[in-house]
Amino acid sequence: MTLPVLQFSDDQAEAFDRVAEMLRKTGVDIEESLTTPMTEGGETAMAVIGKAGSGKTMLLARLYEALDETGVEVISGDFEGRRRKDKRTLAILAPTNKAASVLRNRGVPATTIHRIIYTPVYDPEYEKVAEWLVGNAERPSVEGLTDEALDRAKAFYANNKSVPGALAAAGLRGSDFITGWKRRENPLDIGFVDESSMLDARQFEDLQEIFPTLVLFGDPAQLAPVNQSGAMVFDSLPAPRKLELHRIHRQENDSPILDLAHALADPELSFEAFERQVEDAASRDERVILAGRVESSLMARSPVLVWRNATRIRLIHAFRAAYGAPADELMPGEPLICDGIELPLKHRKKRIDLEARGLIKGAQVIYKGPGSKPGFSKLHVMGAEDPEIGVASIIKIELPDEDEPFIPYAARMGAAFVHGAACTIHKAQGSQWEDVQVFAPDLYAAARAGRVEAGIPLWKRLAYVAITRAQTRLHWVTRYRLAKPDGPLPLDDLRVARKAFALSADDDQRRT
Repeated sequence: MTLPVLQFSDDQAEAFDRVAEMLRKTGVDIEESLTTPMTEGGETAMAVIGKAGSGKTMLLARLYEALDETGVEVISGDFEGRRRKDKRTLAILAPTNKAASVLRNRGVPATTIHRIIYTPVYDPEYEKVAEWLVGNAERPSVEGLTDEALDRAKAFYANNKSVPGALAAAGLRGSDFITGWKRRENPLDIGFVDESSMLDARQFEDLQEIFPTLVLFGDPAQLAPVNQSGAMVFDSLPAPRKLELHRIHRQENDSPILDLAHALADPELSFEAFERQVEDAASRDERVILAGRVESSLMARSPVLVWRNATRIRLIHAFRAAYGAPADELMPGEPLICDGIELPLKHRKKRIDLEARGLIKGAQVIYKGPGSKPGFSKLHVMGAEDPEIGVASIIKIELPDEDEPFIPYAARMGAAFVHGAACTIHKAQGSQWEDVQVFAPDLYAAARAGRVEAGIPLWKRLAYVAITRAQTRLHWVTRYRLAKPDGPLPLDDLRVARKAFALSADDDQRRT
C-alpha cells in the first residue's frame, strides 16, 4: 500500500494508530491492506475530539483513504447492491447536508445520516442497470433505454461513482427509478460521523444499532444539542476511547480566525478584552473585518449569526426591506431554512422522501419561485448533491413585535420554512460559509446576562461556534445598522452539477 506523505502532529499520529488498532481487531488492517469478513459481536465506539484547526477532518480523510486502498466499499446512500458477506463497508456521515458537502469538497464521499437510515427503493427494471453499474450483474436490456444511453450511464459512473447521477446521464429522472424510501433493516459495518457534537442521545443510539464499529469526530467546545444540559454524546465514552487532538500550528497558513477561537479558552478573558483582540486582528489581517454594519448582500447566501430570536427577526425584516421585497410574497433568491416537515402519519413515505433528498430540519434553501399549484415552491437545497426540488411549502416570515408570522405560501401539508437571512448560532452548527457575519451586540448581551453552560460562560461558547463557521473571512459586526445591497438578489450562482432527483413541482404534486 502506497500512502501519501502527510505531516501528522504527534496526537494525530497517535489517534490514527489507535483507530487503526480498533479496525484491526474488527478484521480490517489498513497497514497491511487486508480484510476479513465481519463477525458478530464486538461492538465498539470511539471518539476523536478537538477544537477547530486541530486536524479532525484531515485525520478523517486520511483514514478514509487508507480504508479505500484496503478495498473497503463506501456506502453512499444512493444505491446499495447485493451485499457480499466477505465485503467490508464504510459509511461517512454528517448530521446536515451542509456539513456533508464540506467533506465532499475535500474529496471525502460523505452523506447525511438520514440518507443512511433511510435507503432508496429502486424500480426493479432500473435496479438491473444499477447492479450492472456497480459490477454485480451483466449488461442489462431495459425497455426505453438505448445502448447509447447505457454507455453514457457507464461512462458517468466510471468517473463519479454515483448511480443516480449515472441514471440521470442516461436521461432518467429520480421519479423514474426511485419508487420510495424505507428505513434500514439490516446493520452496516464501519461508520465515521463528522460534527458529532450535534448528535443527540437518540441519534447516537440509532447509529450504534446500525454500525458495530463507530468513530465519532467532534468539537467539545461547540454548543450541545438542546435538552442535553451541555453534554455531548461522546462525553459518556470512557477515557481510553476518547482521543483528543490539539491545534496544528501552520507557519504559512495560520488563521487569525482560529487564533481568536482558541483565545476564548482563557478563563480570565472578558468580552471587552476579546473584542480588543478582534480589533487587533482586523488591523493586521484582511481575513478579519471589524464592521460597523451588516452587509445585506452577504445575507442572501450566508445568514447573520445571532443569539436572540428578536435580533434575528429584526435583521430579516431589515433585509427584506432593503431588497424591496413585497409584503405579500417572496422574491426569487430569498434564503430560507427548513423548520421541519409537517405531514400526517399517513404520509410517512413522503416525509422520508423529502428528508432523504436533503430537506431535513436546519437545511438552508434558496427560493426560486412558485410552483404550478398554490402552496408549491421551487427550491435549491444548499449543499445537497441533487439540490433542485419542487415541494408543497409552508413558509413563515416572522415580523418584529408580532405574535403571528406572515405566511406568503401555505400548502395543506409539506415542508415548513422560516426566513434564512439571519439565524441563531445554535442552528448554524455544522455549517460553514466563506464569509460569516457575527452580530457582536448579541454576544455582548449574553456576556452581560452572565449565563454559564457546562462550566463555560455562554457568550464564549456562542462566540467560538459563530466565528468557526467562517471558512475565509470573519465579519465582526459591532452596530445595529444594515448596508444597502449592491444589486438584486442573485440566482445565477446556483450551479447544478447533476439532476438525478430534480423533480418539478408537478412531479411532487403527482407523488403527494
